[in-house]
Amino acid sequence: MATQKVTGEFNVKLNPIEGYAKGVDGVNLGRMSIDKTFTGELDATSTGEMLSAMTATQGSAGYVAIEQVTGSLSGKKGSFVLQHYGQMNKGKDSLILQVVPDSASGELEGLTGDMAIRIEQGIHFYDFEYQL
Repeated sequence: MATQKVTGEFNVKLNPIEGYAKGVDGVNLGRMSIDKTFTGELDATSTGEMLSAMTATQGSAGYVAIEQVTGSLSGKKGSFVLQHYGQMNKGKDSLILQVVPDSASGELEGLTGDMAIRIEQGIHFYDFEYQL
């Protein structure tokens, strides 16, 4: 299987939703809904949820998220789930986004891949390396 790479823009809306857990000792726990619109070779929308922890130290935080992406990828229609794992350590960030195994449907069945997110001058971009 050859690896393909597509790049494009996306818009994201995050809205707070009530969470179960409350932070203590300077930690702020949060829960947010995720709504995205992707453009380019990934022409899709997504919905999901994010859990986050903001620490008392400026620039240190962590989050996990799950979002289901529905639309078309390089002309093939279907859906798949992205899993996020992100951390900031005093401003230095680390982010992993991967397709959840066996989550793809339709013409995208069997999809695997990794996505990177870039923010340049306030615009969100994705770089998606995948195999299908």
